[in-house]
Amino acid sequence: MEFFTHLRNYLLYLIKAKTKYTIHPPFVYDFVTKVLKSKSYKGVTESIEGLRHQLLRDARKIEYIDLGAGKTRGKTIQLAVSKIAKNSAKSRKYARLLFNIVNHYKPKSIIELGSSLGISTMYLANANPDASVFTIEGCPAIAEIAMENAKNARIENIKQFTGNFDNILEKVLAECSNPELIFFDGNHSKEATLRYFEQCLPYIKNATIFIFDDIHWSHGMTEAWNNIIAHSSVTTSIDMYQIGIVIFRKELSKQHFIIKY
Repeated sequence: MEFFTHLRNYLLYLIKAKTKYTIHPPFVYDFVTKVLKSKSYKGVTESIEGLRHQLLRDARKIEYIDLGAGKTRGKTIQLAVSKIAKNSAKSRKYARLLFNIVNHYKPKSIIELGSSLGISTMYLANANPDASVFTIEGCPAIAEIAMENAKNARIENIKQFTGNFDNILEKVLAECSNPELIFFDGNHSKEATLRYFEQCLPYIKNATIFIFDDIHWSHGMTEAWNNIIAHSSVTTSIDMYQIGIVIFRKELSKQHFIIKY
Protein backbone atom coordinates (compact mmCIF):
# COMPACT_ATOMS: atom_id res chain seq x y z
CA MET A 1 0.00 0.00 0.00
CA GLU A 2 2.81 2.40 0.91
CA PHE A 3 4.53 1.65 -2.42
CA PHE A 4 1.44 2.65 -4.41
CA THR A 5 1.00 5.80 -2.33
CA HIS A 6 4.60 6.83 -3.12
CA LEU A 7 4.09 5.98 -6.79
CA ARG A 8 0.90 8.04 -6.97
CA ASN A 9 2.53 11.01 -5.23
CA TYR A 10 5.57 10.85 -7.50
CA LEU A 11 3.45 10.73 -10.65
CA LEU A 12 1.50 13.77 -9.43
CA TYR A 13 4.81 15.53 -8.80
CA LEU A 14 5.98 14.79 -12.37
CA ILE A 15 2.70 16.13 -13.78
CA LYS A 16 2.89 19.36 -11.77
CA ALA A 17 6.66 19.94 -11.95
CA LYS A 18 7.91 22.91 -13.92
CA THR A 19 11.08 23.41 -15.94
CA LYS A 20 13.13 26.54 -16.56
CA TYR A 21 10.98 27.24 -19.62
CA THR A 22 7.83 27.69 -17.51
CA ILE A 23 9.37 29.63 -14.59
CA HIS A 24 9.38 33.44 -14.62
CA PRO A 25 10.26 34.87 -11.16
CA PRO A 26 13.95 35.91 -11.38
CA PHE A 27 15.07 34.31 -8.10
CA VAL A 28 13.62 30.89 -8.93
CA TYR A 29 14.74 31.06 -12.57
CA ASP A 30 18.24 31.84 -11.30
CA PHE A 31 18.02 28.85 -8.95
CA VAL A 32 17.03 26.49 -11.76
CA THR A 33 19.57 27.71 -14.31
CA LYS A 34 22.55 28.45 -12.04
CA VAL A 35 22.13 25.96 -9.19
CA LEU A 36 20.31 22.91 -10.53
CA LYS A 37 22.26 22.93 -13.79
CA SER A 38 25.63 23.81 -12.27
CA LYS A 39 28.64 21.52 -12.61
CA SER A 40 30.65 23.39 -9.98
CA TYR A 41 31.20 20.16 -8.03
CA LYS A 42 33.40 18.76 -10.81
CA GLY A 43 37.01 18.30 -9.77
CA VAL A 44 36.13 19.08 -6.13
CA THR A 45 34.16 16.15 -4.75
CA GLU A 46 35.94 13.09 -6.15
CA SER A 47 37.72 12.41 -2.86
CA ILE A 48 34.37 12.36 -1.03
CA GLU A 49 32.96 9.88 -3.52
CA GLY A 50 36.07 7.78 -3.02
CA LEU A 51 35.26 7.65 0.69
CA ARG A 52 31.67 6.71 -0.14
CA HIS A 53 32.90 3.69 -2.12
CA GLN A 54 35.06 2.64 0.81
CA LEU A 55 32.10 2.93 3.19
CA LEU A 56 29.94 0.81 0.88
CA ARG A 57 32.52 -1.98 1.30
CA ASP A 58 33.09 -1.45 5.02
CA ALA A 59 32.04 -4.62 6.85
CA ARG A 60 32.61 -3.22 10.36
CA LYS A 61 29.61 -3.57 12.65
CA ILE A 62 28.82 -0.75 15.03
CA GLU A 63 26.34 -0.02 17.80
CA TYR A 64 23.65 1.83 15.87
CA ILE A 65 21.21 3.98 17.86
CA ASP A 66 18.11 5.03 15.93
CA LEU A 67 16.75 8.34 17.25
CA GLY A 68 14.75 9.08 14.12
CA ALA A 69 11.44 7.88 12.73
CA GLY A 70 12.53 4.49 11.42
CA LYS A 71 11.26 1.04 12.39
CA THR A 72 14.11 0.62 14.90
CA ARG A 73 13.47 3.95 16.62
CA GLY A 74 14.80 4.02 20.17
CA LYS A 75 16.66 0.74 19.78
CA THR A 76 20.37 -0.06 19.70
CA ILE A 77 21.31 -2.69 17.13
CA GLN A 78 24.42 -4.08 15.49
CA LEU A 79 24.63 -2.74 11.95
CA ALA A 80 27.29 -2.90 9.24
CA VAL A 81 28.77 0.41 8.13
CA SER A 82 28.17 -0.65 4.51
CA LYS A 83 24.44 -0.95 5.15
CA ILE A 84 24.30 2.50 6.74
CA ALA A 85 26.20 3.94 3.77
CA LYS A 86 23.77 2.30 1.36
CA ASN A 87 20.55 3.27 3.15
CA SER A 88 21.31 6.53 4.97
CA ALA A 89 24.06 8.44 3.17
CA LYS A 90 22.84 11.16 0.83
CA SER A 91 22.92 10.02 -2.80
CA ARG A 92 25.44 11.55 -5.18
CA LYS A 93 22.67 13.39 -7.06
CA TYR A 94 21.35 15.20 -4.00
CA ALA A 95 24.76 15.63 -2.40
CA ARG A 96 25.78 17.51 -5.55
CA LEU A 97 22.66 19.65 -5.25
CA LEU A 98 23.65 20.58 -1.68
CA PHE A 99 27.12 21.45 -2.96
CA ASN A 100 25.68 23.65 -5.73
CA ILE A 101 23.38 25.51 -3.33
CA VAL A 102 26.21 26.32 -0.91
CA ASN A 103 28.66 27.10 -3.71
CA HIS A 104 26.22 29.54 -5.33
CA TYR A 105 24.77 31.35 -2.29
CA LYS A 106 27.93 31.18 -0.15
CA PRO A 107 26.38 30.86 3.34
CA LYS A 108 29.03 31.46 6.00
CA SER A 109 27.26 29.47 8.74
CA ILE A 110 25.57 26.12 8.11
CA ILE A 111 23.75 23.72 10.44
CA GLU A 112 23.04 20.13 9.52
CA LEU A 113 20.63 18.00 11.57
CA GLY A 114 21.73 14.44 10.83
CA SER A 115 25.36 13.84 9.85
CA SER A 116 25.04 10.10 9.21
CA LEU A 117 28.48 9.02 7.94
CA GLY A 118 29.38 12.55 6.91
CA ILE A 119 28.92 12.42 3.13
CA SER A 120 26.47 15.32 2.96
CA THR A 121 28.45 17.19 5.65
CA MET A 122 31.61 17.04 3.55
CA TYR A 123 29.75 18.22 0.45
CA LEU A 124 28.37 21.20 2.38
CA ALA A 125 31.78 22.05 3.86
CA ASN A 126 33.70 21.57 0.62
CA ALA A 127 31.34 23.85 -1.30
CA ASN A 128 32.46 26.87 0.73
CA PRO A 129 35.70 26.40 2.70
CA ASP A 130 35.10 29.80 4.36
CA ALA A 131 31.87 28.52 5.94
CA SER A 132 31.54 26.94 9.38
CA VAL A 133 29.49 23.74 9.27
CA PHE A 134 27.88 22.67 12.54
CA THR A 135 26.56 19.12 12.24
CA ILE A 136 24.59 17.01 14.72
CA GLU A 137 24.48 13.21 14.79
CA GLY A 138 22.50 11.22 17.32
CA CYS A 139 24.52 8.01 17.20
CA PRO A 140 28.04 8.29 18.76
CA ALA A 141 29.52 5.47 16.66
CA ILE A 142 28.30 7.02 13.40
CA ALA A 143 29.46 10.49 14.48
CA GLU A 144 32.95 9.09 15.11
CA ILE A 145 33.12 7.63 11.59
CA ALA A 146 31.80 10.89 10.11
CA MET A 147 34.64 12.87 11.70
CA GLU A 148 37.12 10.20 10.67
CA ASN A 149 35.94 10.65 7.07
CA ALA A 150 36.24 14.45 7.25
CA LYS A 151 39.78 14.07 8.56
CA ASN A 152 40.68 11.65 5.75
CA ALA A 153 39.25 14.12 3.22
CA ARG A 154 41.25 16.95 4.87
CA ILE A 155 38.16 19.04 5.44
CA GLU A 156 38.65 21.24 8.49
CA ASN A 157 35.62 23.56 8.64
CA ILE A 158 33.27 21.01 10.29
CA LYS A 159 32.31 21.01 13.96
CA GLN A 160 30.60 17.80 15.12
CA PHE A 161 28.00 17.58 17.89
CA THR A 162 26.70 14.24 19.13
CA GLY A 163 23.38 13.53 20.82
CA ASN A 164 19.63 13.85 20.56
CA PHE A 165 18.55 16.91 18.55
CA ASP A 166 16.06 17.81 21.27
CA ASN A 167 18.93 18.20 23.74
CA ILE A 168 21.59 19.74 21.50
CA LEU A 169 19.96 21.89 18.81
CA GLU A 170 19.50 24.95 21.02
CA LYS A 171 23.19 24.87 21.98
CA VAL A 172 24.22 24.62 18.33
CA LEU A 173 21.90 27.47 17.31
CA ALA A 174 23.36 29.68 20.04
CA GLU A 175 26.94 28.86 19.02
CA CYS A 176 26.22 29.29 15.31
CA SER A 177 24.42 32.57 16.13
CA ASN A 178 22.92 33.42 12.72
CA PRO A 179 22.76 30.32 10.53
CA GLU A 180 22.42 31.18 6.86
CA LEU A 181 21.54 27.64 5.81
CA ILE A 182 20.00 24.78 7.81
CA PHE A 183 19.69 21.25 6.42
CA PHE A 184 17.04 19.16 8.21
CA ASP A 185 17.98 15.53 7.59
CA GLY A 186 17.42 13.65 10.82
CA ASN A 187 14.19 12.70 12.52
CA HIS A 188 11.75 12.31 9.60
CA SER A 189 8.53 12.59 11.57
CA LYS A 190 5.92 15.32 11.28
CA GLU A 191 6.08 16.33 14.93
CA ALA A 192 9.89 16.48 15.13
CA THR A 193 10.26 18.30 11.79
CA LEU A 194 7.79 21.00 12.80
CA ARG A 195 9.37 21.27 16.25
CA TYR A 196 12.88 21.83 14.86
CA PHE A 197 11.52 24.25 12.24
CA GLU A 198 9.89 26.37 14.95
CA GLN A 199 13.00 26.17 17.12
CA CYS A 200 15.18 27.50 14.30
CA LEU A 201 12.87 30.33 13.21
CA PRO A 202 14.04 32.91 15.81
CA TYR A 203 17.59 32.64 14.39
CA ILE A 204 16.82 33.34 10.74
CA LYS A 205 17.70 36.53 8.89
CA ASN A 206 16.83 37.77 5.45
CA ALA A 207 18.05 35.29 2.79
CA THR A 208 18.33 32.33 5.18
CA ILE A 209 17.68 29.00 3.43
CA PHE A 210 16.13 25.90 5.02
CA ILE A 211 16.45 22.55 3.22
CA PHE A 212 14.23 19.63 4.26
CA ASP A 213 15.00 16.06 3.27
CA ASP A 214 12.37 13.39 2.50
CA ILE A 215 9.42 15.78 2.42
CA HIS A 216 7.24 13.08 0.84
CA TRP A 217 8.73 10.12 2.74
CA SER A 218 5.45 9.64 4.60
CA HIS A 219 2.01 11.19 4.87
CA GLY A 220 3.17 12.90 8.08
CA MET A 221 6.20 14.43 6.38
CA THR A 222 4.05 15.77 3.55
CA GLU A 223 1.76 17.36 6.14
CA ALA A 224 4.79 18.87 7.88
CA TRP A 225 6.02 20.29 4.56
CA ASN A 226 2.62 21.82 3.79
CA ASN A 227 2.53 23.44 7.24
CA ILE A 228 6.03 24.83 6.77
CA ILE A 229 5.43 26.42 3.37
CA ALA A 230 2.21 27.98 4.66
CA HIS A 231 4.06 29.71 7.51
CA SER A 232 3.89 33.50 7.32
CA SER A 233 7.69 33.91 7.47
CA VAL A 234 8.30 31.72 4.40
CA THR A 235 8.28 33.66 1.14
CA THR A 236 9.41 31.22 -1.55
CA SER A 237 9.33 27.43 -1.40
CA ILE A 238 10.57 24.85 -3.88
CA ASP A 239 9.37 21.24 -3.92
CA MET A 240 11.68 18.81 -5.71
CA TYR A 241 9.89 15.76 -4.32
CA GLN A 242 12.74 14.27 -2.31
CA ILE A 243 13.82 17.58 -0.84
CA GLY A 244 12.10 20.87 -0.20
CA ILE A 245 13.68 24.31 0.05
CA VAL A 246 12.23 27.34 1.81
CA ILE A 247 13.65 30.82 1.47
CA PHE A 248 13.20 33.78 3.79
CA ARG A 249 13.49 36.92 1.66
CA LYS A 250 11.26 39.85 2.56
CA GLU A 251 11.60 41.34 -0.92
CA LEU A 252 9.97 38.27 -2.52
CA SER A 253 6.24 37.66 -2.73
CA LYS A 254 4.91 34.39 -1.34
CA GLN A 255 5.09 31.70 -4.02
CA HIS A 256 5.36 27.92 -4.14
CA PHE A 257 7.04 26.01 -6.96
CA ILE A 258 7.21 22.33 -7.87
CA ILE A 259 10.35 21.87 -9.94
CA LYS A 260 11.52 18.82 -11.85
CA TYR A 261 14.92 17.54 -10.76
